[in-house]
Amino acid sequence: MDTSPAIETTAAPSWTVGAVTVHRIDEVLLPPATGRWLLPDATADLVGRQEWLYPDFAGHDGLLRIASHSFALTVGGLRILVDTGIGNGKERANPAWNDLRTGFLERLTTAGFPPDSVDLVILTHLHADHVGWNTREVNGEWVPTFPHARHVTSRLEREFWATYDMDEARRQMFRDSVIPVEEAGLLDLVDIPAEGVEVATGLRLLPTPGHTPGHIAVELTSQGETALITGDCIHHPVQLAHPDIGACVDIDPEQSEASRRRLLGSLAGTKTLLLGTHFAPPTAGRVIPHENTYRLAPVPAVPKTDSH
Repeated sequence: MDTSPAIETTAAPSWTVGAVTVHRIDEVLLPPATGRWLLPDATADLVGRQEWLYPDFAGHDGLLRIASHSFALTVGGLRILVDTGIGNGKERANPAWNDLRTGFLERLTTAGFPPDSVDLVILTHLHADHVGWNTREVNGEWVPTFPHARHVTSRLEREFWATYDMDEARRQMFRDSVIPVEEAGLLDLVDIPAEGVEVATGLRLLPTPGHTPGHIAVELTSQGETALITGDCIHHPVQLAHPDIGACVDIDPEQSEASRRRLLGSLAGTKTLLLGTHFAPPTAGRVIPHENTYRLAPVPAVPKTDSH
């Protein structure tokens, strides 16, 4: 049974960036309480003062709308997936993530990216809601979902978690969603310099540390046009208006804020398309200077979807 509420299962929403089409592969809209837990400083009063957040990114009750999805694109002949969501049938402490049954792989396949065809998986960081579809259960074992894909993440990211004192829930996530990919020889660790590193034609990984030490954003450039996939450097558009608002799970809140401010400052007033990894539909937009900080000017996907 597909538990994703009111999400399109035919044509994946997409945006055109130069010669590249970026598809949003929906997994699930997260419960309304997620935003209040994740961004506790985004109070209803503060959210209510940003009228541009309504109705897409927040409800009139002040609750933030947050989604889980991946982005799929083809560049340089490579079929690429950025982040792999929560996954199906995973044992998770967060009840919103536990034992999901969604049609993610069907939506991915319908968009033209059947699992066996994926060449490159980029993991912005190693959190449970970004690595879950790295594996799927086959005959009681977790096996790589994308068996022919090179899985790339920051070397700093993997090395940090290797020495981190994990609780059982995080150890379980590594056991079912990271270690099987490593044991299959599919995980590549990449050094990410300050200027970023290109991993495919026009596709650059940029360091945006703080949420996790090795967190990366993904920049796409094609025919003079640019897009940027946020990962968890920015969880929600309210952080454009208030870059000081961090997530309760940020490893280094000050560094996370600094990365967010630096990124937003570089995008403000440009034509770069910002694609939020957790932004509810319409998901994408351009960063506009607004009241001493910023706001998002939405750019709807085609076909336009409404998952509210």
